[in-house]
Amino acid sequence: MKRTLLTLSIGLMLAGCSDKQASTEQINAKEPMNLTTSVAPPVAKKVPHEMTAHGDTRNDEYYWMRDDEREDPEVLGHLEKENSYAEAVLKPLEKQQAALYEEFVARIPKDDASVPVKENGYWYQRLYEGDGEYPIYVRRATLDGTNEILLNGNEMAKGHDYFSIGSYEASPDNTLLAYTVDTVSRRMYTLKVKNLETGELLSDEITNTTGQVYWAKDNKTLYYIDRDPQTLLGSKVYRHVLGTPQTDDELIYEETDTTFYTSLGMSKDGEVIYIRHDNTEKTGMTLIATSNPKAAPTPFYPIEEGLEYSVAKHGDDYYILTNDNAKNFRIMKVDAANTSDKSKWQEVIAHDPDVFIQDIELLQDFLVYKAKKDGILSLNAVSLKTGESYVIPTEDPIYTAYFSGNTQVDTNTVRIYYASLTTPPSTFDINLETMESTLLKQNKVGDAFVASNYQSERVMLPARDGKQVPVSLVYRKDKFNKNGTNPLFQYGYGSYGSTIDPTFVSHWISLMDRGFVVAIAHIRGSQMLGREWYEDGKMGNKMNTFTDFIDVTKGLIEQKYVDPNRIFAEGGSAGGLLMGAIANMAPELYTGIAAHVPFVDVVTTMSDASIPLTTGEYTEWGNPANKEEYEYMLSYSPYDQVKAQKYPHLFVTTGLHDSQVQYFEPMKWVARLRDKKTDNNLLLFITNMEAGHGGASGRFKRYEQTAKEYAFFFHLAGIEK
Repeated sequence: MKRTLLTLSIGLMLAGCSDKQASTEQINAKEPMNLTTSVAPPVAKKVPHEMTAHGDTRNDEYYWMRDDEREDPEVLGHLEKENSYAEAVLKPLEKQQAALYEEFVARIPKDDASVPVKENGYWYQRLYEGDGEYPIYVRRATLDGTNEILLNGNEMAKGHDYFSIGSYEASPDNTLLAYTVDTVSRRMYTLKVKNLETGELLSDEITNTTGQVYWAKDNKTLYYIDRDPQTLLGSKVYRHVLGTPQTDDELIYEETDTTFYTSLGMSKDGEVIYIRHDNTEKTGMTLIATSNPKAAPTPFYPIEEGLEYSVAKHGDDYYILTNDNAKNFRIMKVDAANTSDKSKWQEVIAHDPDVFIQDIELLQDFLVYKAKKDGILSLNAVSLKTGESYVIPTEDPIYTAYFSGNTQVDTNTVRIYYASLTTPPSTFDINLETMESTLLKQNKVGDAFVASNYQSERVMLPARDGKQVPVSLVYRKDKFNKNGTNPLFQYGYGSYGSTIDPTFVSHWISLMDRGFVVAIAHIRGSQMLGREWYEDGKMGNKMNTFTDFIDVTKGLIEQKYVDPNRIFAEGGSAGGLLMGAIANMAPELYTGIAAHVPFVDVVTTMSDASIPLTTGEYTEWGNPANKEEYEYMLSYSPYDQVKAQKYPHLFVTTGLHDSQVQYFEPMKWVARLRDKKTDNNLLLFITNMEAGHGGASGRFKRYEQTAKEYAFFFHLAGIEK
């Protein structure tokens, strides 16, 4: 569980709008224009709080804002004042916000259904109906059969401000359904079991789980991970027998190294449950046979310093995606009896230093793998019979794709999710014997969207150290002129090796239809250009992430893609750290910055092992107990680097119950910014008092915040419709 957003929070289209540009003088001044209010910005009290490490003393005058129980009236009251202030400032834009919200949700079909997936004799599907905010999960015995409702999220969500179904899993005999729900947004899921024949809930109720659940083959044994309520780490794997209390559950595995994250998975044939052990620099897997409800966990291969691997079971063999003597990964295989003997691992796909292998999928007679060369994705199929390899053809030069719904072991048809910056999300079945593809579904994006109206391209822009940074661009053809007059919306992340691939974001249409160029900066810290690209943007190289983003902005200005007076940036979570860093380092470049659930108090958070996620990320950011790492983190930590200078207009959001970046990080950051900044630019801070890291839980409701952000940005850009 990293400081990463599950979804991109980015923006979309209005048909028939006009572009009214503010004067250059007005934009350059970056004044609040007519967004004035008689309500003064909240001023937070200061309480000295000294923290000393390695002979260095920092005074955190807003440390008092931390309340782990989220009950302190003074803290809650200050958050409400910030919300009221933001509401007052944005009130003149209410009509624009409402219009944008309607624009966004008009692109979401009210009645929608996922592509059915076959599992254990049933076809499973997710439905949305009418104005329902939440999914309805169904199954049927045949494709054209009658739906059996498993879970109706809309009914289950009643009475809750927040609601999320974590996962669900039918028992091997198809009579019971285990599922998990979160009604607080701390990602502390409660596990329940439903009798599918009667609709009644069993007495079993397991609290504080990570949300994953798997069955043994006896139809009465469940596996889950307990989550620590303070650190939110899931380190203990339990076995639960139906009809027994949670206190009697058997602990079968405990991860004692707190730098690891623990998760569960299952082999496609249902024979093995995987316990995954993830550290940013080493990984491991432990296996549990599902045929024996008392099975002891067995390591696939002992955890080894610097070794990363994941596995996929195929008959009596395991295929292994690993960095063993292969920085950009290679594919190997081994028979089930010899997994712990690395000398028995046989190479299937050799390491190529220019090709980064990301993922694998096993079918009956084919191995399919995703790979990137120079940041360009390809899907490759290898016949397990002949060894011949094929590249699966795609339409777009830059796109994203991943394996989805490949639940069957006796097929040579692979299913992929596919999208590009101009192609809506699509689901394809590809027959690997003939290379014929079948489009099963393409998401409908309202009646006004025409893909041919938009253009995407990929450019390489120089960073200050000479490295070339990939950038994915998309814009509306008839609104774009390469003469330095288009506003820019630049998005970035750049942490954990997580790559923001060029994909379709429906609310970006609203930006492009108003003349914006949208750019994804594939900065270091991601793996867009392979493993080295990630390593060059983490730990002691983290500053490259921030300077890359700034240099991309400068490059787009220099190449006349964008108007230097109308530059906007957005990032969330670790991408919010990125936003905080660029606001400190290059405030003059940006008209407005949106920082969502931003990880901005790096040193203090990473110094406190009681704060969720801290220990699991020492190998991403560093451990402040080490002087050199402390000093390096301090050099870029946005909260610690706030200074007396001018800042751009800022739009900051958080969730009171955030499980990944605690609400008090952005709260403290905003308070210090208000105290230090020397400009009159607007600083808005909005806290969702019912939600967590991912924001509102409903499929429509989540766009309310995006509408506020875009109305704010459009106003600053001189676009009033």
